[in-house]
Amino acid sequence: MKLYNLKDHQEQVSFGQAVRQGLGSNQGLFFPAELPAFDNVDALLEQDFVSRSTAILSAFIGEELASETVSQMVGNAFQFTAPIKPVKDGVYALELFHGPTLAFKDFGGRFMAQSLAAVSESDGKITILTATSGDTGAAVAHAFYGMDNIKVVILYPKGKISPLQEKLFCTLGGNISTVAVNGTFDDCQSLVKQAFDDAELRKEVGLNSANSINISRLLAQICYYFEAVAQLPKEKREELVIAVPSGNFGNLTAGLLAKAIGLPVKRFIAATNVNDTVPRYLQTGNWTPEPTVPTISNAMDVSQPNNWPRIEELCRLKGWGLEELGYGAVNDEQTAETLREMEQEGYLCEPHGAIAYRILNEQLAEGETGLFLCTAHPAKFKEVVDEILGKDIDLPAPLAKHNAMELLSLERDNDFEQLKAVLRSVQ
Repeated sequence: MKLYNLKDHQEQVSFGQAVRQGLGSNQGLFFPAELPAFDNVDALLEQDFVSRSTAILSAFIGEELASETVSQMVGNAFQFTAPIKPVKDGVYALELFHGPTLAFKDFGGRFMAQSLAAVSESDGKITILTATSGDTGAAVAHAFYGMDNIKVVILYPKGKISPLQEKLFCTLGGNISTVAVNGTFDDCQSLVKQAFDDAELRKEVGLNSANSINISRLLAQICYYFEAVAQLPKEKREELVIAVPSGNFGNLTAGLLAKAIGLPVKRFIAATNVNDTVPRYLQTGNWTPEPTVPTISNAMDVSQPNNWPRIEELCRLKGWGLEELGYGAVNDEQTAETLREMEQEGYLCEPHGAIAYRILNEQLAEGETGLFLCTAHPAKFKEVVDEILGKDIDLPAPLAKHNAMELLSLERDNDFEQLKAVLRSVQ
């Protein structure tokens, strides 16, 4: 598998190099030089989740890793389900929160850990540096916890993720270090980029990223879109519309890649909260990020989404117009209203899934089937959901366990020198 740097097409790397590096020169994202094509998607959809995912990921990776190796990686990573549930007539939820950290990031985080183990140079030190707006941190921390010769440093905006999200990954210790940054998620993301731009530091600590900028995480996410369609009745597949709650836009990128290699999806909808850089861009043609606004859907509080260049590149390669992409933005009051409406339908959701559900219903046409992504368990946002619905949601076992543990995070300012000191101290 060859991938090229979106900022320098002359820089081409293997899958292994892309996984180890994370980013190319000038903070460029890697993108597949060729997209596989599946002649018989119906046959692919008949396979079980692990077998189908192995076929998809092997087609991207190519001969670089043996199919038996990829199969083992997938089997180790995808040890949980991604079921669809009917919410109302013609509208389904894809539940991506049945993994160990109760969020969709488990798929990409665990596959990245398997990928890095498969392609690592045995004598090299590795430091995973990543920023999280809530769920990435837990998925990455748990995927890499206890792995030999790998240190993990996770940055998150202090006070801007839910308390239970924080407890789930800031209580592990060991090879996992967490840093509460006095700033926004975009500040955390900027610090990560600064670290990758520092060639000396990058070499010194063996820097790698586990954000959705890492291609292994992104490829893994393609697989659950196929799994969702495989569960739909065949007559529901042809007019399928999928709404994706979007923050850093890795999830939507994966969905569009699934469509590009043959998954039958009529169209996608990018659903955001009031941090609506992409909806405004699609409406006006002007890319004008504004300061990040805290919301109750905090994992989507991103005003400068990293993965958007990949979407534009894919659309360019496929000849798709950006006007084909649906979009919408929802404020907190509308999100709360939608959560209450969903409960009346008999479905308990959380803010991110509710945003996708609302915009999907607004834009779904007669005869179309709707699917929206539920990216996290409602209990991860217990305080918000309890208040809106007047409930007391029970904590699943993983959350209850970590909720009783002590936070181990460092607190640092939005300052690159302070981050460098942390990275050197964990070696």
